[in-house]
Amino acid sequence: MRKLIYGMNLTLDGYIAAPGDDIGWSVPSDELFQFWSDQLQATDLTLYGRKLWQTMSSHWPTGDQHPNATAAETEFARRWRDMPKTVFSSTIDKVDWNTRLVTGDAVAEITRLKAEDGGPMGIGGATLAGAAMRAGLIDEYVLATAPVLAGGGTPFFTALDNWVNLNLVETRTLPGGVTLTRYETRR
Repeated sequence: MRKLIYGMNLTLDGYIAAPGDDIGWSVPSDELFQFWSDQLQATDLTLYGRKLWQTMSSHWPTGDQHPNATAAETEFARRWRDMPKTVFSSTIDKVDWNTRLVTGDAVAEITRLKAEDGGPMGIGGATLAGAAMRAGLIDEYVLATAPVLAGGGTPFFTALDNWVNLNLVETRTLPGGVTLTRYETRR
């Protein structure tokens, strides 16, 4: 059975985007970019909801060609392009860059993918991850918490029907005061 990991940058008050889908508060250091790039390298498949897919696909296919791209950004862009990806959406009809589109039941498809042999899968996007969370499919949570308060927006965690007990796996501080925390779901 494959492991499903939900990880994103978020504010101290728990938002992945401020009101209006503003992510301007998130200015990752090279170390944070390297962490996410290493996570991508260790992942066999990344699952996206539509909104996060559109954000990622608007920048990363050519992110390594930007004149001010750092070495970490260049490496991330190349890994992102090569990574197999699945996008869950009922409103778009085309995806590119080594990506498959799923328009049906996301929880059923994620359950099917988890049951396959293979390496870890990453999941991103609040709505998609929220559905996987409520279904008990997420095995690990990775929070890159920035020292900023958004006061509202898109929450990292969704409302749940039941408690989810976690075990702390790792915590460390990165430049800029970002705290990286990893938890495994206690089963």
